[in-house]
Amino acid sequence: MSKKGVIKIEIKIDDLNINYIKQGKGNNVLIVPGWGAPINTYMTLFNSISKYACCYVLDMPGVGDSDEPKKSWDVNDYVDFLKKFIKALELKELSLIGHSNGGRVIIKMMSEHPTEFKVNKIILMGSAGIKNKRTFKQNCKVYTYKFGKKILSLKLVKKIWPDAIENFKKNAGSEDYRNSTPIMRETMVKLINTDLTDDLHKIEQPTLIIWGEKDTAEKIQNGELMEKLIPDAGLVKIEDGSHFVFLEKTGYVNLVIKTFLEQK
Repeated sequence: MSKKGVIKIEIKIDDLNINYIKQGKGNNVLIVPGWGAPINTYMTLFNSISKYACCYVLDMPGVGDSDEPKKSWDVNDYVDFLKKFIKALELKELSLIGHSNGGRVIIKMMSEHPTEFKVNKIILMGSAGIKNKRTFKQNCKVYTYKFGKKILSLKLVKKIWPDAIENFKKNAGSEDYRNSTPIMRETMVKLINTDLTDDLHKIEQPTLIIWGEKDTAEKIQNGELMEKLIPDAGLVKIEDGSHFVFLEKTGYVNLVIKTFLEQK
């Protein structure tokens, strides 16, 4: 127990040690984090929800104090993991909150019926899941990367500069990509290239979508499309909010979430 009332627990899922915390009483609520975001990122949200519900948040595999997967994962691997995690916690009924990649995993999981547990409500915050079309500039960058990777993979080049290809990969991508291990970088590529647009209409649960209007990681247009395609969904746009709007507009976001979760 790291803080008063907060229970820190380690559980093993498929030979991976997974770290999570739990606090509060009442209906179960699980926060599924975004890419590379450890538990501490969600503490203000966690502390707010745990005042009226039993709240859980975990370090996803490869993040924080949780073990990294033995191989690269795609979204289906994350879904399998999340199902096993919920089952291991013996949660028969819960609501889910997904931020960024956490939202992507929830969308995929809830488009597949049925699950062994009942999900009452879903909250998506700056959720990933819709593959965006690349701009001309982005296309040029991708093609340059592929060409450079091909050249550096040549036997002669690898013999002269054995670390060249790995260094090239590290320097070519986003900060998240550069800071990741080879397994997690390959995982990131698989996730980014996954488009779940056609799965959105399969979600049956009431869904609250929260989006910062200045989110540059996941554009507001994606939130608008999710609202349109998920049968029972409502979108709350937050002015001046970014991808981490729940940290910037804490009071308002917490109130919106509380109202939605407690609504009969």
